[in-house]
Amino acid sequence: MAQRSLLTRALWFLFVGWWTTPIVVNVAWALNATVILIPIGIKLINLVPTVLTLAEPRSLTDKSSSRGQHSLLLRAIYFVLIGWWLSFLWANFAALLAITIVGLPIAIWMLNRLPFVTSLYRFHG
Repeated sequence: MAQRSLLTRALWFLFVGWWTTPIVVNVAWALNATVILIPIGIKLINLVPTVLTLAEPRSLTDKSSSRGQHSLLLRAIYFVLIGWWLSFLWANFAALLAITIVGLPIAIWMLNRLPFVTSLYRFHG
């Protein structure tokens, strides 16, 4: 699947992405608070860049770029020890930056890297 045009992604962000992303992040954290629903919460965290700006993961658009992912065991250990609390702080700080025009580019950058901060998942290959 090819990336959508910059205009489409910008319009999505202006009308939907900026307010939907905090909802998705908070729902994901509610799910991550339970042991049974962690897989769904992690999947939602991994979808944050798509919800924010309709960015497609490179692993879906280019199969060769998905080879650099860390093993599932390493990602699970990282999530349990570091990812769950660091990404919570990361996402909330990004949300604060998104309030200002000056901080908006940094907030978008941070939210695009949220899957990696959470579970070492490389969204962009």
